[in-house]
Amino acid sequence: MNELFGTLPDGTPVHRWTLERAGVRVRVLSYGGIVQSVEVPDREGRTADVVLGFADLDGYLTHPEPYFGALVGRYANRIAGGRFPLDGRTYALALNNPPNSLHGGERGFDKRVWDMTPVEHGVRLARVAGHGEEGFPGRLEVAATYTLEESGALRIAYEAVTDAPTPVNLTNHSYFNLGGSGNAGGHELRIAASRFTPVDADLIPTGVLEEVAGSGFDFREARKVGAGYDHNFVLDKGVTRAPLEVAELHDPASGRVLTVATTEPGLQLYTADHLGEPFAPGDGIALETQHFPDSPNRPDFPSTVLRPGEVYRSETVYGFSAR
Repeated sequence: MNELFGTLPDGTPVHRWTLERAGVRVRVLSYGGIVQSVEVPDREGRTADVVLGFADLDGYLTHPEPYFGALVGRYANRIAGGRFPLDGRTYALALNNPPNSLHGGERGFDKRVWDMTPVEHGVRLARVAGHGEEGFPGRLEVAATYTLEESGALRIAYEAVTDAPTPVNLTNHSYFNLGGSGNAGGHELRIAASRFTPVDADLIPTGVLEEVAGSGFDFREARKVGAGYDHNFVLDKGVTRAPLEVAELHDPASGRVLTVATTEPGLQLYTADHLGEPFAPGDGIALETQHFPDSPNRPDFPSTVLRPGEVYRSETVYGFSAR
């Protein structure tokens, strides 16, 4: 179902698509590719919205910084100093997270209106990011297809092509709260990662891939999440052609379970310790599938450079169940 959700200050309409299948209802906005809501049942069959969001467009315009449910790009996560070299040139980006660039800049993909067209059991979002948009080189044609599978799992498939070399790193920035409300710190989390990327005071990776064993970053066995995380985990599987399961989040109170499968090599765990009104710190947990932060400045990290003639492809599947 397609409906008008609101109008931007410049008069641009924003639409909302509702997807329903297997007892799961997902609402997606043309503004920012935002996943506004995901309604799933608990172990007793009671349905609740398990992602943080707002009932109207004004909520997203008033509170843009947490990136609630947004499609983030052209480069998800941080780029150190807002600069990166590519093919002998250095490109400068907005320092919207001083001293770094974060999630695509001042007006990244999360603040753009996407074209939406229906597909079977889903909707396809598309836009063209022009050469120089937010300082990035290359005219990038990008699409993200949101579909509900027969099981009720939400699949997001990204594609992009460019006419000039450019870094690309796309993700969804939903904050999950499987209880539907309250603090999510008591959720139990498992991540299939034996290493993570430690960061400096500005949350930029040091370049070391550190073992999680014996540290607070060891989620190889499920345990309570707690607080204090905004870190990238190096997934044991690496980059894969098809999505493989890499994480599970469980709320013992409701029984709801979220599984995350992806083609990506990294997973950013963010425990939302700095959320402001109307939410409180720790009200949600972000599990951002991605390439590593600051990869354009780290040639030893998996490359994020897309070149003409290549196709960027990335898929992430969010599965829902209860036990």
